[in-house]
Amino acid sequence: MSATAICLFGSFFLLLFLNMPIAVALGLSTAITLLLFDLPIQSLPPTLYSSLTKFTLLAIPFFFLAGLIMERAGISKRLIQLAQTLTGHFTGGLAIVSVVAACFFAAISGSGPATMAAVGAIIIPAMVKQGYRKDMSAGLLATAGGIGIIIPPSIAYIIYGVIAEVSIGKIFMAGIVPGLLMGAILALTGYMIARKEQIPTLPKASARDIVAALKDASWGLMAPVIILGGIYTGIFTPTESAVVAVFYGLFVGIFIYKEIKIKHLPSLLVESAKTTAMIMLIVASASTFAWLITVEGIAEDLANSLMSIAPNTITMLLMINLVLLIAGMFVDAISAFYIFLPIFLPILTMMDIDPVHFGVMMTMNLAIGLVTPPVGLDLYVACGLAKISLKEISKGVIPFIVASILALLVITYIPSITLWLPELLNMK
Repeated sequence: MSATAICLFGSFFLLLFLNMPIAVALGLSTAITLLLFDLPIQSLPPTLYSSLTKFTLLAIPFFFLAGLIMERAGISKRLIQLAQTLTGHFTGGLAIVSVVAACFFAAISGSGPATMAAVGAIIIPAMVKQGYRKDMSAGLLATAGGIGIIIPPSIAYIIYGVIAEVSIGKIFMAGIVPGLLMGAILALTGYMIARKEQIPTLPKASARDIVAALKDASWGLMAPVIILGGIYTGIFTPTESAVVAVFYGLFVGIFIYKEIKIKHLPSLLVESAKTTAMIMLIVASASTFAWLITVEGIAEDLANSLMSIAPNTITMLLMINLVLLIAGMFVDAISAFYIFLPIFLPILTMMDIDPVHFGVMMTMNLAIGLVTPPVGLDLYVACGLAKISLKEISKGVIPFIVASILALLVITYIPSITLWLPELLNMK
């Protein structure tokens, strides 16, 4: 490894160890390396600016805002009620409900923490009341929240598409089946734990209750149909679909469910703006980091080193999964894309790995990272909702992390699961 690479990565991890915010650590380590090695530091401002002037990135603030609006509009609680009437009477019914509801909301919000917060605030207390262990309930919801970045629309896929120059519509379509597969495996794990611990079931809902719940949740169910249907039929782009999602959520919240008032809009806009500002700061800083990795040949050197260690596709994909799972314990998904993609993209070309399949695989890794200590964001959200410590939830989340890794390995080594839907629709 070159002296430039040692300085760049060494200063980055040192700053993280000193508890610097990740956006600051990325930007500062880049600046330190440029100064120490007499590299063109004047390239930083245009790189920062150009990283943010991409039309596709406009989708991020709008999807965040859409998720906030639809949660505040009461869509999430109606989706949970529908899932509960359909599956609550099964063994592990509420565990299944939590995963089903997470999949529903994932198809609206595009964000793991948003999905976790919207569903967990309602489901975790209900599960504990029915007899589920608090650490198990919080662990399941934290892991299910990760589905929020696997099932489209997904902010993670937008970032990946921008960096890897992959069709966002195609990777959106490719993420549907893997997201549902992870949901199914998590639901099965919840069922097995509930059966082992003999958790009581809910009464079976009547046909009238099911029809009423379906009718009440129909506006929420229409949201992903409109958002994704518009993208896949070519009516609007992924960025435009995020704007459509915002106005659809406002229409439902103000005029249908009447749970959003005009006076609520400023607080929703401010909350969305704060989150967007944080994300965009990470994007800008990470872009300069990725730029330096590329222009100094660090990415190519690291790619060649990995190729020498893992000369075939099977071992390479396993090694990449291990690297990403470890990285997910310390850095957020957006930073991981910018740090590692410049290194991995040459490998995809040399080993003829489909970039769409790889994007879904990488996103699944980073979804698991959302629930792995010490930095898993969904873990901290779940801890707050369940009012338990990180130590307690770390025990409850282990079975679900294992289940998620199993789903990841299936997707990694059977790429047809990811690619058959885009290929069926002949997406480019």
